[in-house]
Amino acid sequence: MTLTEFKYIVAVARERHFGRAAEACFVSQPTLSVGVKKLEQQLGIAIFERSKSDVRTTPQGELVVEQAQRILEQVSQLKQIAKVNSDQLDGPLKIGAIFTIGPYLFPSLIPQLRELAPKMPLHIDEDYTHNLRTKLRNGEVDAIIVALPFVEPEVEVVPLYQEEFIALLPEKHPWVKRETLAISDIADEVMIMLGAGHCFRDQVLEACPQCRDNSLNPQKDWITGSSIETIRQMVASGLGISVIPKSAADFHNEKLGLVTREFDQPKPSRQVALAYRRSFPRKKALELIKQGLNNIEVPGTRLIE
Repeated sequence: MTLTEFKYIVAVARERHFGRAAEACFVSQPTLSVGVKKLEQQLGIAIFERSKSDVRTTPQGELVVEQAQRILEQVSQLKQIAKVNSDQLDGPLKIGAIFTIGPYLFPSLIPQLRELAPKMPLHIDEDYTHNLRTKLRNGEVDAIIVALPFVEPEVEVVPLYQEEFIALLPEKHPWVKRETLAISDIADEVMIMLGAGHCFRDQVLEACPQCRDNSLNPQKDWITGSSIETIRQMVASGLGISVIPKSAADFHNEKLGLVTREFDQPKPSRQVALAYRRSFPRKKALELIKQGLNNIEVPGTRLIE
């Protein structure tokens, strides 16, 4: 058994395709296939179930891949320990964030991190929570910024800030005359929501149980958008109203003819956190994320000490 073979099976499990796994490992497909087959023979089990259209990890193989991933992480940590005097802020940091956070946080946070750690280039990945969870577990990203709750074995979760929700209205909507709105009021409107898979959609439905009931009603008008920016355009065209994170509240609203209104107390909100593998050796690099947040102002948020 070799570390190279472990890298091969982790890549195949992640890509579910031998060709793509070989590309990710910078080797030819025959070389990777031989390495995987050799490891299977040594262990006396089939790690993968192969078909013409797909590659699936067997139940025994899942355990082997998980252990291989842990071994690779431990080797990485061992190398870091060996460099006792090395700079943890020297080298790339791979950060993921969900779609409803990344576009509104990173433009302010990235310049701060560059200033704090000029030798630490950032690799940014925006995705759904469930995809980021897998990428974090597989080591494709070092840390992710997600909304709570988020629970994953061997992963540390550090709350960063609390963020309010806000109503997004076309400028001619009658509610524009109000200073604040009740969250329950939106259940009677044509709502434009993010599609399934977005955790923010679930958080809005949780804040407005009446909306959850109406979402099951086939007579109720519901419209979905693929992103907050798509929803912004749909609201501007008069299709309905929406609820968005307050950090996303003021993007070109005046130009589009949009107005925002806050909700009555208790205001609906979400808690945003940083999640990372406990075995990740560069904790100082992660500490800079919270330090960077202290140096910027994210609208509608309150930092958690």
